[in-house]
Amino acid sequence: MVARALAAPRLQLAAKAGLAAGIAFSVAPLMPGAAANYAYYAPLGALVAMYENVSGSMRQGFQTLVGLGAGIGLAFLLFSFGATPVSVALVMALGVLLAGLPRLGAGRDWIPTAALLVLLVGRQNPDDFSFAYLLQMGVGVVVGVAVNLLVFPPLHFNAAALSLAELRLSLARQLHDMGAAMHEKWPPEHEDWSRRSEDLARSARSVRAAVEKADASRAANPRRRLHPRDVDRDYRSVRDLEQITFHIQDMTEVLADVIWNEDMPFTIPLPYSEPLAEALTAVGEVLRSAEEEDADRQAELFQAARSALASLEDRTAAEGIGRGRPSAAGSILLSLHRILRVADPGK
Repeated sequence: MVARALAAPRLQLAAKAGLAAGIAFSVAPLMPGAAANYAYYAPLGALVAMYENVSGSMRQGFQTLVGLGAGIGLAFLLFSFGATPVSVALVMALGVLLAGLPRLGAGRDWIPTAALLVLLVGRQNPDDFSFAYLLQMGVGVVVGVAVNLLVFPPLHFNAAALSLAELRLSLARQLHDMGAAMHEKWPPEHEDWSRRSEDLARSARSVRAAVEKADASRAANPRRRLHPRDVDRDYRSVRDLEQITFHIQDMTEVLADVIWNEDMPFTIPLPYSEPLAEALTAVGEVLRSAEEEDADRQAELFQAARSALASLEDRTAAEGIGRGRPSAAGSILLSLHRILRVADPGK
């Protein structure tokens, strides 16, 4: 948790937030009229508008100002009825209802907050306070957006690329570990691989979130021209890896059930264990090579994996299921074929 809080993107965001707050507070006394007396709302607006990407800063700042305007309107509605417990309850209830409006986003929480501030802080002179509050928050929002736009506007491309690579290598490792389990005396001593199914699914969801974050960081970002990236290709990679994750989860559950579930009506016959281990390892090498090898090496490993699957398929076809419980090798073989089709480097 501490390492995540002190990561470079978070430190950069914190530095820009501090810079924006300082600039906003320095210009706030220059605002006209009573607004100069409420300078502390300008740095608050700068902090509200500080977001992890430029488009998010613009959206969050605008939504906040809309929410403030609605809250101030509610406060004046209350003044027209008189401040009584009943009227306060009704106005706050209306504020909560308005906060549920779609697309209001970050502004929803500011509706009742702004109404209460006008009632509590500005009740002696609500016109001046409301004008000052909205103006200074607006100044802060403008400063926050400007700082985020002009001072190293963040692009999250590296994080997306790293997440894709980590998931691909995790999937390759899972196939390698399952292949190694086929060489061990059953039940295998190493069973960590059998408990990774949900971890792989969680990683796939994290990768999609990272790519979506990278995509969002491009909007209104002037640095995108200097650092071009094919995000559409990243989305295709995410879809491919999600499919591969699904098939590997299925194989993981099949193997785990065959090994440790006594009620499972399927088995892996001993003659199939060696060619099945080779097929699992070969497909894992195809996934791993996408991050480390050149195109020729990838093509070579892909052909080796196809040969391993063909060998396993010929073996099962020639020997048949045999006597006893039916084999689960066919299910695993089908999943490996599907993974290889998705991971084809030449597609």
